[in-house]
Amino acid sequence: MELKEIESAIEGILFAAGEPVGVERICLALEIDKATADAVCKRLADYYSYERRGIRLLRMENSYQLCSAPEFAAPIRRAFESRKPARLSQPALEVLAVIAYYQPATRAYVDQVRGVDSSYTVGLLLERELIEECGRLAVPGRPIQYRTTQNFLRCFGLSSLEELPELPNAGPEDGQITLEMQAAVERLRAGRAENAAQTETTEEELAQAAQVLARAEEEA
Repeated sequence: MELKEIESAIEGILFAAGEPVGVERICLALEIDKATADAVCKRLADYYSYERRGIRLLRMENSYQLCSAPEFAAPIRRAFESRKPARLSQPALEVLAVIAYYQPATRAYVDQVRGVDSSYTVGLLLERELIEECGRLAVPGRPIQYRTTQNFLRCFGLSSLEELPELPNAGPEDGQITLEMQAAVERLRAGRAENAAQTETTEEELAQAAQVLARAEEEA
């Protein structure tokens, strides 16, 4: 296929899909390599943006999707007001922030950071396909862990999680600390804390995590 044909074919595939399409699927359908697919998609994305077309081509990790241009959001909203989804509530945004920054995260960990029960909100975010289940934590009770989805990236205009704003005082060991904190929360919830000293340390770490999230929310 000629380059122009490949470009048109990719455009047609993404339009027909209406959702993110993996670059591997594009390569398989058109019998091209990944470098060619990425180059053509970038060319299309640049064209839509430069010409101020009504659509944009977004890259989300290893997938591509066509979407409407953000500068035309107002008229598009007016045209589909009856289909306008309800906005996320403050509690939903809080739960989503905890999971986005500390994923994979269990519901008990989210509850501990927020200080309130989050079961309803987690269910709501699952229905909106902003989060998904991603396995279970290796502690008593085997609690479900959650992570954000590609739909989360699309809704917030991100190509990958690396584009999330950095949290204040975040360091390279934060991921390991978070997993240890979640395991501690689950052990405590199951009534398996070994001693009072361990409980005190866990509470201090959780308080620090809550302060970090609060500062990030103020700066956003």
